[in-house]
Amino acid sequence: AVVSTQSTGTSEDTGAYGRDIGVSLPELLYRFVDIIPEGCMLRLGMTNPPYILDHLEDMAVILSHPRVYSFLHLPIQAASDSVLYEMRREYTCEEFCHVVDFLRKKVPGITIATDIICGFPTETEEDFNETLSLIEHYKFPSLFINQFFPRPGTPAARMKRIPADQVKKRTKQANTIFQSQFPYNDKIGEVQTVLVTELASDGVHYVGHNKFYDQVLVPKKERYLGNTLNVKITEAGKHFMKCCVLDEGSKMSVPSSYSNPNQLRYSGTKKLVQRLLLERNITRPIFLILIAGITIQFLYIVYRANYKD
Repeated sequence: AVVSTQSTGTSEDTGAYGRDIGVSLPELLYRFVDIIPEGCMLRLGMTNPPYILDHLEDMAVILSHPRVYSFLHLPIQAASDSVLYEMRREYTCEEFCHVVDFLRKKVPGITIATDIICGFPTETEEDFNETLSLIEHYKFPSLFINQFFPRPGTPAARMKRIPADQVKKRTKQANTIFQSQFPYNDKIGEVQTVLVTELASDGVHYVGHNKFYDQVLVPKKERYLGNTLNVKITEAGKHFMKCCVLDEGSKMSVPSSYSNPNQLRYSGTKKLVQRLLLERNITRPIFLILIAGITIQFLYIVYRANYKD
């Protein structure tokens, strides 16, 4: 079997990486993806729209890489520009839509997760209807619906709040639309490759993730955990798919269109990481420590290049 693992590259806002030291997230990721061993997958964390607008071509290339999940968490919060302005967000709804449309075109099948806030103090019914229209249009597979909560010290904390019953009503409206959408129904019958990473919340399945980080429930057999499987989708729910296992130990089946335009190759490190993983002398925590070490080394090189005497 092919022993596999999953790593997550995340921070408070992943897309803002390097802005203070004159580098960018794609520069870091191009270096990472060339040393991720076969059988391992990298998932990128949350990023706000303004921080990747200038890097969309590069991000599309990276998210198409065979060992990077085609998944991105991109918060919108509200579809009304006036509400976004009052929230002090540095983007418009049009810019958010541009990012989503661009990535969906360049990375077919990509999963975009997003967040909305219901009941921001200045949000009108018209504003909220714009958010509902956005949810209906994009049919996000993953949507985090939150009610406004005043954080102490923020301008919004001093604003007059919308009555609680109205906030609850808006939250229910958004959730009703979201729950009516079933993004996985057309996947039944598909053959997919999944990386099995954890125990499902029901306790009777393991969770596997396909290239798009969709959740696929597989039978709970210990030998499946940490391996890639070829499966056939047999059932679809709101937040998951179920499957039958066709065969074990396959490698992630992904599009072959990925091409690193920078051609960054770090063969010595890459071969070392692959050898350690294949010999099973490396665990997931050690792999993450190794990745952290590479990051520190990269930042040190950048620092010396920009700030040396």
